Amino acid sequence: MIYQVHDWDDAYANGAHIAGAEGIADSWPHSAAAFRDRHPPLELGRGHLFMPQDAPRGLMVFVHGGYWMRTDPSVWSHLAQGAIEAGWAALLPGYVLAPDARIAQMTTQVAEQIALAADRIAGPIAISGHSAGGHLAARMICDDGTLPAAVLARVTACVPISPLTDLRPLMRTQMNQTLRIDATEAASESPALLTPVLGIPVTTWVGGSERPEFLRQARLLADIWAGLGAATDCVTAPGDHHFSVVEALRRPDSPLMERLLGYSGSR
Repeated sequence: MIYQVHDWDDAYANGAHIAGAEGIADSWPHSAAAFRDRHPPLELGRGHLFMPQDAPRGLMVFVHGGYWMRTDPSVWSHLAQGAIEAGWAALLPGYVLAPDARIAQMTTQVAEQIALAADRIAGPIAISGHSAGGHLAARMICDDGTLPAAVLARVTACVPISPLTDLRPLMRTQMNQTLRIDATEAASESPALLTPVLGIPVTTWVGGSERPEFLRQARLLADIWAGLGAATDCVTAPGDHHFSVVEALRRPDSPLMERLLGYSGSR
């Protein structure tokens, strides 16, 4: 079957295709605040670092989405729940949003916070993120010096969730008036156009009911990086849409969390 996009704005519009999307999005800050009441975070620059009750088994990183233009860690605190219950520390990095920052700057800011958290937390590091945050999660393990070598050596898994892995299509959307992605930045910041650090298992994770472009983008990274020698997989979660797919991060025994944290000690 021929696949062709005629409306790029609609192709990347999630809420318009999810029943009750506004109510779901409105619930996130409330769930996040309730979680912070129970688990007050440590401030780490723009990010939040949540600690388990006992010595951490490792560091889980979750990078938030919002098309690099919206939200911040305080909207997503509740997604640290699964890691905390599994005995891991959880870092939710923050970054300056567009148009005040370019995507390349966001990449650097997230990497700096991971390095700071890695100095505090021993053990393995598992990196994830959602949508634009999935893009930033994948960027962390590109073989271009984004993360320090000593930090990369501790990364045991990368699970970008519904990731945007090739930025070139975003240049065709109205969002790009704010994002200002150009051909040079697309080439330097698209994980699908870069080389991964080998030895880190990579799983792209996407909801089965997501927009076709997100399904394609998730498969794209797994396929291209497999061809470059990485150990990759692309998992489609049946019935999940773009907003529900991240809920599995709240359950330490979910297949998503088992894939993210289960690689610890494997390298």
